[in-house]
Amino acid sequence: MQQRALGHTRRSVSAIGLGTWQLGADWGQVSEQDAAAVLAASADSGVTLFDTADVYGDGRSESFIGRFLAARAGHDIVVATKMGRRLAQEPENYTPENFRAWTDRSRANLGVETLDLVQLHCPPSAVIDDDATYEALDELVAEGRIAAYGVSVETSAQALAAIARPHVTNVQIIFNPFRLKPLDEVLPAAEAAGVAIFARVPLASGLLSGRYTAQTTFAADDHRSYNRHGEAFDRGETFSGVDFEVGLKAAAELAASLPSGVTLPAATLAWIASRRGVTSVIPGARNVAQAQANAAAAALLDDGFDVEAFDRAVHEVYDRDLRAAIHPLW
Repeated sequence: MQQRALGHTRRSVSAIGLGTWQLGADWGQVSEQDAAAVLAASADSGVTLFDTADVYGDGRSESFIGRFLAARAGHDIVVATKMGRRLAQEPENYTPENFRAWTDRSRANLGVETLDLVQLHCPPSAVIDDDATYEALDELVAEGRIAAYGVSVETSAQALAAIARPHVTNVQIIFNPFRLKPLDEVLPAAEAAGVAIFARVPLASGLLSGRYTAQTTFAADDHRSYNRHGEAFDRGETFSGVDFEVGLKAAAELAASLPSGVTLPAATLAWIASRRGVTSVIPGARNVAQAQANAAAAALLDDGFDVEAFDRAVHEVYDRDLRAAIHPLW
C-alpha cells in the first residue's frame, strides 16, 4: 500500500484509507464485532488512515476505533475525526468553548490525550472564511488537544478558501467519477500548498459498486432512503447528488469500459488515488470482504492497469450525462 505525506505533518497515510460512517449510523446497523472485523481487515491490508466523526452514531464509531486501537500495540494508524455537527450548523456555534467540549468528548471516545487530526465537519462558508476559526484551532494545537486540523467541505469554493489558510493540514471533499469539479482548481491548489486531500464518497454511496439495480432498496434508517433529495443534510452526500436511475446507467457504462478482471469499484478507487493532488481515498466498508476489496484496489496503481483509459471513459460519461446537473452545484 502506498503511503503519502499528510500535509505539513511528519506523518503519512495510506493511498486508500477507511471511512467509518458505516460503523456508526445511517447505513443500517453494524455490530461492534463486525466493526472490529472491518477495522482489523483494513489495518491488516496496509490501511493507515481511519476517518470518523463525533456524530457517527453519536460517538459509536469513535468508540469502536478507540477500543480497537487500544488493543493493537504499535499501530501507525492516523485517526482523523470531525467536529461541528453536534449543534445546528450556524456560525455562532463555532466557538472556542464548543471546540474544546467537542474535542474533549472525542479524546474520551478514542482514549487518547491528543487527537491526530480534527476536521471541521462541513461548516458554513462564513466559518471557513473567519479568521477566528483558525485562531481557535491553533489554540487547540497549542493546548495539546489536537495535533493538526483540517476542514471537510461541500463545495470547491469552500475547499479553496480552506486551502489558503497556512495551518490547514487537509481538506476533505467529495470526489469521484460522478463529481469531477475538484479537478478544475481544488486538486492543483492543494498540491501547490502542500495540503492533503481526502476524497470522500468515492463510490457515490455505492452507485459505483456495480451492485445496485433499479429494484435495489435500502433500510428506512439508511441515508440512501431518507436523504435522496437532501431532506436531512446536503443532497450531495447521498449518491453524490446524482439521480439514482441516471447513476445506474452511468455506472453500467463505466463498468463496460473496463478490461476483464477489473471491477468498477476497484478501478474507481485506483483512478481517484492516481489523480495528482489526492492524498487518500476513504471508502467505507460494512464487512470484511468490502474492506479487503477496497484496500486491494491500491494494487491497480502498480500492476499495469490502464488508468488513463478509464479516465477517458470517466470524462466522456460525465460530460455527456452528468456535468450539466452536477458541476454547477458543488
